[in-house]
Amino acid sequence: MNEDYLWDRSGEPDPEIQQLEEILGTLRYQPKPLRLARHSAARKMSTEGGRRYLAPLAIAATVAVAMLAGGLWLLLPRQEASIPSVALVTPATPIPTTSQPPPASYSPQKRKPVMIRHNNEEAVAAKQQLMFALRLASEKLNAAYRRTQAPTQIKNQHRAG
Repeated sequence: MNEDYLWDRSGEPDPEIQQLEEILGTLRYQPKPLRLARHSAARKMSTEGGRRYLAPLAIAATVAVAMLAGGLWLLLPRQEASIPSVALVTPATPIPTTSQPPPASYSPQKRKPVMIRHNNEEAVAAKQQLMFALRLASEKLNAAYRRTQAPTQIKNQHRAG
């Protein structure tokens, strides 16, 4: 087999190569001239008219949905986290039985406001206990995490260099 024939067809062809070229010759690329239909230009003009307004319409719809969502977000009531300073407590009075008339001062509908006073020393002590518990839990979690991880370096290994 002459390799020059494979590269630039200058050598003597091999009969097997010629046979393969004949078999595969029908599948070879055959350039064709570009043919445009006469009515394709008219069809293109009619579809572009509908597409011309598609992008601005999509932008307008997006802005409208965003404004609607923002308006709803502003109108929804918000809950603010705060410590109540006054609590309504129903006084603890015995429930009247049918045999005795209720006392004159008993009124189940009324609630008296009761002031809750925070003891500052107790609050500081509770905060310190909470912080200690959180630190302790964090240390325990870190220790457990370190135990479950595979070692990244072999112990007693010296650096090279």
